[in-house]
Parts: sequence; C-alpha cells; structure tokens
Amino acid sequence: MALDKRVVDGNAVIALSGDVDLQSSPGVRQQLLACFDTHNRVIVDLAGVTYIDSSGVASLVEAFQLARKKNGSFALVNVSAAVMRVLSLARLDRVFSIHPTVEAAVAAQG
Repeated sequence: MALDKRVVDGNAVIALSGDVDLQSSPGVRQQLLACFDTHNRVIVDLAGVTYIDSSGVASLVEAFQLARKKNGSFALVNVSAAVMRVLSLARLDRVFSIHPTVEAAVAAQG
C-alpha cells in the first residue's frame, strides 16, 4: 500500500494505492486523522486501491466522523468498482460524499 499527500485549493488530498487491509489500515488511519490537525477539508483519492477490507473501511469511517466533529468535510474520489461494491454493501455509499474527481470534490465543497 502506498500513500501520497498533497494540497489542492486548501484541501488535503490523500491518494491511496494498493491494498488497504488489516496490515496497512493502521497507517492509513493515522495519516487520515493527522490531516485534520492542519486541514479542515480532506479528500481521499481511491483510484489506485485494488482491495479494501473492513479495517480499511473503518479507517475511512473514523476520518469521516472526525471531520463531522470538527465541522470539516471528508470526501472520497475516483472510487473503483471493487471498492464501491464494499461501500455499497455496508451502505456507506449513502453516507460518504463521493465524487468522480478531486476537482469535482473541491468544487462541491465551495
């Protein structure tokens, strides 16, 4: 699993790639939560994620909850069909703000 961080129009953008599983999710969780120390808006780019398990989903949920607690925003972009199936099964596709691109997520946040 690889993680790349950048800032786009004041949004922290975290691009994940590879498998987000029990082994890698603690690091993902730590990085996502740490973003809220310096940014109020976080976008997670999942274009490169080939597999996500329940621990990876839990990391996303925890970051989403922290965003709400801090009156921030949290969005997912470039969600692959495989990842969307997992999110849909958990009905999280109705909870997360999901956009096709980083630019669309930035525009939606105003």
